[in-house]
Amino acid sequence: MRTQRPLFRATWAAAGLAVLLTLSACGGSEEAEAPQKLSETENNKADVAFATDMIQHHAQALSMVDLTMDRDLDPEVQELADSIRAAQSPEIETMSGWLQQWGEEVPSTMRDHVNGGHEGHGDDEDSSMSDSMEGMDDDMPGMMSVEDMDALENASDAEFSDMWLKMMIEHHEGAIEMAETEQDEGEFKPAVDLAGTIIESQTAEIDTMEKLLG
Repeated sequence: MRTQRPLFRATWAAAGLAVLLTLSACGGSEEAEAPQKLSETENNKADVAFATDMIQHHAQALSMVDLTMDRDLDPEVQELADSIRAAQSPEIETMSGWLQQWGEEVPSTMRDHVNGGHEGHGDDEDSSMSDSMEGMDDDMPGMMSVEDMDALENASDAEFSDMWLKMMIEHHEGAIEMAETEQDEGEFKPAVDLAGTIIESQTAEIDTMEKLLG
């Protein structure tokens, strides 16, 4: 028995060393996956992509809000539309300012007012969504196609509200996906913070819209 104890202890010592080495290796991988450092002044490609794409994404949401005008909507739906306008118009202005500050091009949008810093409901009340979306990137998550926007614009009052809510839910889900990418990859802290605001506010709005659809 005496001759076996040192071997027994040596075995456990070796096992303990292996555990320590494993934990050390795990610790190293966790450090490698540590979140990126954020900056109040510096930005990276992810920040530029986030601002560029989200400006166009928000602009389409505001165009969808514009289509609620002169519609006979339930007060809850109209209140939601007004809330989306109130939140996203200033966010477009903020992101446009960032791009200008970084020496990047501010993208044209469906509304085509962001470059001039103006509010509005489109260049021509008689123009169709097909015209306003010419040249726009509809490959972003949740972005409506020309056909989608034309269908919404031409929907009867009876079908408009449900169609608008369903499309806006999909649109919000796309914005949240884009914002999550910015949180994972962005460097400019104000942009990452805005991404968090978008996720929080639009998640709450999705919940409201789903309840309105019943």
